[in-house]
Order: sequence, then structure tokens, then C-alpha cells
Amino acid sequence: MSLVAACAAGARASLLSSSAISSSRPCPALARHSRAYRPLVSPAASRGGRPSTRLRVRAARLESTGVSVGFRAPQFELPEPLTGKIWTLDDFEGSPALLVMFICNHCPFVKHLKKDIAKLTSFYMEKGLASVAISSNSIVTHPQDGPEYMAEEAKLFKYPFPYLYDESQEVAKGFRAVCTPEFYLFKKDGRRPFELFYHGQFDDSRPSNNVPVTGRDLSRAIDCALSGQELPFDQKPSVGCSIKWHK
Repeated sequence: MSLVAACAAGARASLLSSSAISSSRPCPALARHSRAYRPLVSPAASRGGRPSTRLRVRAARLESTGVSVGFRAPQFELPEPLTGKIWTLDDFEGSPALLVMFICNHCPFVKHLKKDIAKLTSFYMEKGLASVAISSNSIVTHPQDGPEYMAEEAKLFKYPFPYLYDESQEVAKGFRAVCTPEFYLFKKDGRRPFELFYHGQFDDSRPSNNVPVTGRDLSRAIDCALSGQELPFDQKPSVGCSIKWHK
């Protein structure tokens, strides 16, 4: 049986969403942590110099929209092509915060961040964050986003999180995801369901704007979620390629 068939046979998605209200006190300085997240920044960028090349991106751009703080994480049940394991939302229930990322293999906006996504999630998973990535693109139009290639990608970039295949696209619809990359940071208090805390960008860097990748926005949000504090800044939407829906 091919991996595509195995994933199709093992995958089914069920969805649940509602809303609640998140709260709390202002977030203190990020110095609460004994060591801070340090992004991957090129020597030229760290000195303020211009990168040697400028990448021009002509892909369609969309901004993450559609959900508000307090949105409850939908249930899901999806396969991980690398291992064949089926993952559900319940697998992350023991964590105080959960980062759900909609990504894919081919999108230049995702490619721009892949190494730093792996580094940032690895850093915060050691502090208690749970993380998962999902690819929902149609492999009819974009076969490079298929499960076999997802497994290769997970190995190549040493993703510390499971990278799951949403063949039916029902999970993406349940999260109201529209683009890649799209970041959903949920937090929970005790036995309460995961509720959306942050739905915004990784940072201000884009493939063609020469701004260094720092992960600043997402890392600050994770710091606050893990410390039980409120965000001290306005959320900016993530920008990326549109999810490639089935025709």
C-alpha cells in the first residue's frame, strides 16, 4: 500500500468550534525566562548589512483572518506521514499551550521561515509548549506537498513537531485557515479546552523585504502564554500563500 493510500485510510477529521474569552494581567518583560530565544540571523543581517540577494515572490498573498481570541481548538485526527502515527487534539491535552501551524512544502513564505520555525519550536517545546504542523494543500495541483514529500521535509529540517496530512481539508476549514504559514497559539487553564491566545505573524520578515527573520512576534506571544500573562502588543496577521483547495 502506498503512503498516500495509507494516509487516506488512516485519516478522518472531526471538527468542533465555539468561543470563549481570554484574560489576564499585562505581560512582563521577556526577561522572566532564564534564557531567551535567539533566532537564526545571517552575519550580514546581524550587522545591519544588506543580504547578498533579494528574492522576489510572485505568489498570491493572503492574510490570516477569520477567528478571534477565545476560539476553541477544533478536534482533529490526522496521520503523520513520517511515522504513520495518527494524532488527535487529545494527544496535546497535557500541555499548557499548543501551537498549531498550517504550512506546506512549496510556499516561498514557508520556505523563508522553515529553519527558524524548527529552531523556535524546539526551544519552546523544552519549556512545555506543544507544537504541531498541518499541510492541507491539494496534491492534485501541488504534488510536491504530498505525504511522501512531507516525510522527506520533516527529516530534512529536523522538525521537532509532528507534520500532519489533512487530505480532506476538513481540518483546515474547521480552523478557518486560509494561508501558509498560519499560526494559531492556544492556551488552556486546567481542564478547560484549548482557547486561542494568538493568531498572528511569525515576525515582520517576508521573502522580499530584506527584514531579518527573528520570530519576535510569535516568541513574545509564546512567552506570555506560558507565563499566564496577557499580550503587550497588537497582533499582526500572518501573510502567505493561499491554501490550495480541492476544485
